[in-house]
Amino acid sequence: MTDRFRFERTWGAEPGSDGAARFRIWAPGQNSVSLATAATDATEAMRPIGDGWFELESRAVAIGAPYAFALDNGMRVPDPAARAQAGDVHGQSLLTDPGAYRWKTADWQGRPWSEAVIYELHTGTFSQDGTFAAIEAKLDHLANIGITAIELMPVAQFSGNRGWGYDGVLMYAPHIVYGGPDGLKRLVDRAHSRGLMVLLDVVYNHFGPDGNYIGLYAPQFFDALRQTPWGAAIDYRQAPVRRFFIENALYWLEEFRLDGLRLDAIDQIRDESTPHILEELATEVRQRFGNRHIHLTTEDERNVAHLHERNASGQPRFYTAEWNDDAHHVVHVLATGEQEGYYIDYVDEPAAKLARALAEGYVYQGEPSRFHHGRKRGKPSRHLTPLAFVNFLQNHDQIGNRAFGDRLTVLAQSEVVDLFSAIVLLSPQVPMLYMGEEWGATTPFQF
Repeated sequence: MTDRFRFERTWGAEPGSDGAARFRIWAPGQNSVSLATAATDATEAMRPIGDGWFELESRAVAIGAPYAFALDNGMRVPDPAARAQAGDVHGQSLLTDPGAYRWKTADWQGRPWSEAVIYELHTGTFSQDGTFAAIEAKLDHLANIGITAIELMPVAQFSGNRGWGYDGVLMYAPHIVYGGPDGLKRLVDRAHSRGLMVLLDVVYNHFGPDGNYIGLYAPQFFDALRQTPWGAAIDYRQAPVRRFFIENALYWLEEFRLDGLRLDAIDQIRDESTPHILEELATEVRQRFGNRHIHLTTEDERNVAHLHERNASGQPRFYTAEWNDDAHHVVHVLATGEQEGYYIDYVDEPAAKLARALAEGYVYQGEPSRFHHGRKRGKPSRHLTPLAFVNFLQNHDQIGNRAFGDRLTVLAQSEVVDLFSAIVLLSPQVPMLYMGEEWGATTPFQF
């Protein structure tokens, strides 16, 4: 069995065994693209290979050296599929050898989803140092309290040194400030040696606003007719765009040996293709990693059920589980009495709504929503296994989106928090804690 892992992508730079590397970019908005190197400040013209793609095999960039792509007007942009950056998101990318890291846990096959007890954490604030290496120092603590999976908030490089991660622009590059690709691989390796799974939050519905240069050379990457709440929507009708994100999922699972991904806000991923991008992505993951326990979870305010169905053998057809915001919201209303915003849907008969969430999954399975102005929300979910739902009292959204980043521990009485903690931890759904929740942390998380 190999102890080195590499996933070759359609996009980006792929080093070869003979000192050359293949560089490829989709730039349908350009007449020409060149490879720019830092060592000589020279450029090499890339060859158009059709359908907006440009490619070049070159020995001009050594492993560990920086490079960029030069556009028609001379502007230099980073590789959107770079594995690493030399500096920030506006600078040059680094050519890396993805197979250089030698895994000590190469035979790790993961753990069944039924064993999952998830601990969500933010790399930048989980420790004083805010790095992957600093997380390693806490792995024994997490394993000893019964955690079986850590879930990292997004680590794809974003603008600046610190942020909560949901405005990433270099989707293949683990943030350099956190420790870059080697730091993330070491963290996963150390976690696996302790029997801990590692899940990663990924954002496939938009790019961050600062450092996203794709629109300059591939405006077709984005849907000009639609905006998400956070930026331009992705146009999944374009084949190169589909490959960019499907291969991104495969890349994290192959090169970094991650045990699963959580797809953020998939209700903002629109696609009229057959198969839908979400189904195609999940199908490719299932086919490629059928010999490993791989867990794909979603966040989706629509309360859909078809993505989480099981096949005849009881295995997920597409996605393993959904973050159950309904369960969180009704508990929050019961614990705090808050009624603002989406909590208004859970004020009437909250105990009955909690019972439904614990017994059937979603609270809203087609009923009209007051928050959504009477629109019917959700699909029937009682046929789904309880393991199709992740339940929690707190998560990054429910804390970080509050004005003062306050946790449930400062909003509700301790006895009430203890009661609902026991319900979450002892119910048949998959439980998730947010960092610090194990000791009742009161520190705010503000992003």
